[in-house]
Amino acid sequence: MKENFFAYISRMRYIGRWSLMRNSLPENIQEHSHMVAVLAHALGVIRRDVLHVPCDPELAATVALFHDSSEILTGDLPTPIKYHSREIRDAYKQVEALACHKLLETLPEELRPAYEPLLSGEAQAHVHDLVKAADKLSAYIKCIEERKAGNNEFLSAEIQTRKILVESRMPEVDYFLEHFIPAFELNLDELGTID
Repeated sequence: MKENFFAYISRMRYIGRWSLMRNSLPENIQEHSHMVAVLAHALGVIRRDVLHVPCDPELAATVALFHDSSEILTGDLPTPIKYHSREIRDAYKQVEALACHKLLETLPEELRPAYEPLLSGEAQAHVHDLVKAADKLSAYIKCIEERKAGNNEFLSAEIQTRKILVESRMPEVDYFLEHFIPAFELNLDELGTID
Protein backbone atom coordinates (compact mmCIF):
# COMPACT_ATOMS: atom_id res chain seq x y z
CA MET A 1 0.00 0.00 0.00
CA LYS A 2 2.97 2.35 0.52
CA GLU A 3 3.73 2.74 -3.17
CA ASN A 4 0.18 3.32 -4.46
CA PHE A 5 0.16 7.14 -4.33
CA PHE A 6 0.84 7.88 -7.99
CA ALA A 7 -1.49 5.10 -9.16
CA TYR A 8 -4.21 6.82 -7.12
CA ILE A 9 -3.29 10.23 -8.56
CA SER A 10 -3.57 8.84 -12.09
CA ARG A 11 -7.15 7.81 -11.30
CA MET A 12 -8.20 11.47 -11.08
CA ARG A 13 -9.21 11.13 -14.72
CA TYR A 14 -12.07 8.83 -13.70
CA ILE A 15 -13.72 11.35 -11.36
CA GLY A 16 -16.20 13.48 -13.28
CA ARG A 17 -17.08 17.06 -12.42
CA TRP A 18 -20.37 18.96 -12.73
CA SER A 19 -22.37 15.80 -12.04
CA LEU A 20 -25.67 17.64 -11.62
CA MET A 21 -25.31 19.48 -14.93
CA ARG A 22 -25.78 18.31 -18.51
CA ASN A 23 -22.31 18.64 -20.02
CA SER A 24 -21.53 19.08 -23.70
CA LEU A 25 -17.84 18.81 -22.83
CA PRO A 26 -17.30 16.35 -19.95
CA GLU A 27 -14.54 17.30 -17.53
CA ASN A 28 -12.72 15.19 -14.97
CA ILE A 29 -10.71 16.33 -11.95
CA GLN A 30 -7.39 15.58 -13.64
CA GLU A 31 -8.19 17.96 -16.50
CA HIS A 32 -9.60 20.47 -14.03
CA SER A 33 -6.53 20.28 -11.77
CA HIS A 34 -4.23 20.89 -14.72
CA MET A 35 -6.17 23.99 -15.74
CA VAL A 36 -6.32 25.27 -12.16
CA ALA A 37 -2.53 24.81 -11.93
CA VAL A 38 -2.01 26.78 -15.16
CA LEU A 39 -4.32 29.54 -13.91
CA ALA A 40 -2.85 29.63 -10.37
CA HIS A 41 0.62 29.94 -11.88
CA ALA A 42 -0.59 32.78 -14.12
CA LEU A 43 -2.19 34.60 -11.17
CA GLY A 44 1.05 34.17 -9.22
CA VAL A 45 3.10 35.60 -12.08
CA ILE A 46 0.68 38.52 -12.35
CA ARG A 47 0.98 39.11 -8.61
CA ARG A 48 4.77 38.98 -8.74
CA ASP A 49 5.58 40.63 -12.09
CA VAL A 50 2.70 43.02 -12.69
CA LEU A 51 1.66 43.97 -9.16
CA HIS A 52 5.21 43.62 -7.73
CA VAL A 53 4.00 41.66 -4.69
CA PRO A 54 6.25 38.79 -3.55
CA CYS A 55 4.83 35.47 -4.69
CA ASP A 56 5.89 31.95 -5.61
CA PRO A 57 3.95 31.03 -8.79
CA GLU A 58 5.51 27.55 -8.86
CA LEU A 59 4.15 26.81 -5.38
CA ALA A 60 0.73 28.05 -6.47
CA ALA A 61 0.81 25.73 -9.49
CA THR A 62 1.93 22.74 -7.44
CA VAL A 63 -0.71 23.26 -4.77
CA ALA A 64 -3.32 23.60 -7.51
CA LEU A 65 -2.25 20.28 -9.07
CA PHE A 66 -3.16 18.53 -5.82
CA HIS A 67 -6.06 20.75 -4.65
CA ASP A 68 -8.76 18.16 -5.48
CA SER A 69 -6.74 15.01 -4.87
CA SER A 70 -8.96 14.01 -1.92
CA GLU A 71 -11.75 13.53 -4.48
CA ILE A 72 -9.96 10.41 -5.71
CA LEU A 73 -11.38 8.77 -2.59
CA THR A 74 -14.45 10.94 -1.91
CA GLY A 75 -15.70 11.71 -5.41
CA ASP A 76 -16.73 15.21 -6.44
CA LEU A 77 -19.54 16.41 -4.19
CA PRO A 78 -21.67 18.95 -6.07
CA THR A 79 -21.23 22.53 -4.83
CA PRO A 80 -24.91 23.08 -3.91
CA ILE A 81 -24.69 20.12 -1.55
CA LYS A 82 -21.16 20.78 -0.27
CA TYR A 83 -22.06 24.32 0.80
CA HIS A 84 -25.73 23.74 1.70
CA SER A 85 -25.07 24.24 5.40
CA ARG A 86 -22.19 24.85 7.75
CA GLU A 87 -22.60 21.36 9.21
CA ILE A 88 -22.30 19.69 5.80
CA ARG A 89 -19.36 21.91 4.80
CA ASP A 90 -17.51 21.18 8.07
CA ALA A 91 -18.24 17.45 7.87
CA TYR A 92 -17.01 17.34 4.27
CA LYS A 93 -13.79 19.14 5.27
CA GLN A 94 -13.20 16.35 7.81
CA VAL A 95 -13.82 13.72 5.13
CA GLU A 96 -11.39 15.54 2.79
CA ALA A 97 -8.75 15.68 5.53
CA LEU A 98 -9.15 11.95 6.19
CA ALA A 99 -8.89 11.20 2.46
CA CYS A 100 -5.68 13.26 2.20
CA HIS A 101 -4.25 11.45 5.21
CA LYS A 102 -5.08 8.09 3.60
CA LEU A 103 -3.39 9.19 0.36
CA LEU A 104 -0.26 10.23 2.27
CA GLU A 105 -0.10 6.77 3.82
CA THR A 106 0.33 5.36 0.30
CA LEU A 107 3.73 7.07 0.02
CA PRO A 108 7.00 5.77 1.47
CA GLU A 109 7.86 7.53 4.74
CA GLU A 110 10.77 9.45 3.23
CA LEU A 111 8.52 11.08 0.57
CA ARG A 112 5.65 12.10 2.85
CA PRO A 113 7.21 15.36 4.10
CA ALA A 114 7.34 16.69 0.53
CA TYR A 115 3.67 15.91 -0.18
CA GLU A 116 2.06 16.47 3.22
CA PRO A 117 2.05 20.29 2.95
CA LEU A 118 0.46 20.03 -0.50
CA LEU A 119 -2.32 17.71 0.65
CA SER A 120 -2.87 18.96 4.19
CA GLY A 121 -3.14 22.63 3.38
CA GLU A 122 0.05 23.79 5.10
CA ALA A 123 1.61 24.97 1.84
CA GLN A 124 -1.71 26.34 0.73
CA ALA A 125 -1.74 29.15 3.30
CA HIS A 126 0.77 31.17 1.24
CA VAL A 127 -1.11 30.76 -2.03
CA HIS A 128 -4.61 29.74 -0.91
CA ASP A 129 -6.27 32.85 -2.35
CA LEU A 130 -4.61 32.30 -5.74
CA VAL A 131 -5.59 28.63 -5.94
CA LYS A 132 -9.16 29.41 -4.87
CA ALA A 133 -9.38 32.18 -7.49
CA ALA A 134 -7.87 29.88 -10.13
CA ASP A 135 -10.46 27.24 -9.23
CA LYS A 136 -13.23 29.80 -9.82
CA LEU A 137 -11.62 31.00 -13.04
CA SER A 138 -11.50 27.41 -14.25
CA ALA A 139 -15.22 27.04 -13.49
CA TYR A 140 -15.95 30.31 -15.29
CA ILE A 141 -14.00 29.18 -18.36
CA LYS A 142 -15.90 25.88 -18.30
CA CYS A 143 -19.18 27.84 -18.33
CA ILE A 144 -18.02 29.94 -21.29
CA GLU A 145 -17.00 26.81 -23.19
CA GLU A 146 -20.35 25.13 -22.50
CA ARG A 147 -22.25 28.23 -23.66
CA LYS A 148 -20.16 28.37 -26.81
CA ALA A 149 -21.00 24.70 -27.42
CA GLY A 150 -24.69 25.64 -27.37
CA ASN A 151 -25.39 24.34 -23.87
CA ASN A 152 -27.59 26.80 -21.94
CA GLU A 153 -27.38 24.62 -18.82
CA PHE A 154 -24.40 26.66 -17.59
CA LEU A 155 -25.77 30.18 -18.19
CA SER A 156 -26.72 30.96 -14.60
CA ALA A 157 -23.50 29.34 -13.31
CA GLU A 158 -21.55 31.58 -15.68
CA ILE A 159 -23.25 34.73 -14.37
CA GLN A 160 -22.86 33.70 -10.72
CA THR A 161 -19.22 32.67 -11.13
CA ARG A 162 -18.27 35.89 -12.92
CA LYS A 163 -19.96 37.87 -10.13
CA ILE A 164 -17.93 35.99 -7.50
CA LEU A 165 -14.72 36.65 -9.42
CA VAL A 166 -15.44 40.37 -9.82
CA GLU A 167 -16.50 40.71 -6.20
CA SER A 168 -13.31 39.00 -5.02
CA ARG A 169 -11.60 42.34 -5.63
CA MET A 170 -8.35 40.55 -6.37
CA PRO A 171 -6.24 42.66 -8.75
CA GLU A 172 -4.72 39.47 -10.21
CA VAL A 173 -8.19 38.22 -11.11
CA ASP A 174 -9.22 41.61 -12.53
CA TYR A 175 -6.09 41.61 -14.70
CA PHE A 176 -6.78 38.08 -15.94
CA LEU A 177 -10.45 38.85 -16.68
CA GLU A 178 -9.50 41.96 -18.64
CA HIS A 179 -6.54 40.62 -20.57
CA PHE A 180 -7.15 36.89 -21.08
CA ILE A 181 -10.84 35.97 -20.74
CA PRO A 182 -11.93 37.69 -24.00
CA ALA A 183 -9.85 35.18 -26.00
CA PHE A 184 -11.99 32.33 -24.64
CA GLU A 185 -14.87 33.75 -26.68
CA LEU A 186 -12.94 33.23 -29.93
CA ASN A 187 -12.93 30.18 -32.16
CA LEU A 188 -9.68 28.70 -33.51
CA ASP A 189 -9.80 30.73 -36.74
CA GLU A 190 -10.31 33.92 -34.74
CA LEU A 191 -7.43 33.03 -32.44
CA GLY A 192 -5.25 32.79 -35.53
CA THR A 193 -2.10 30.83 -36.12
CA ILE A 194 1.11 31.18 -34.20
CA ASP A 195 3.62 32.99 -36.44
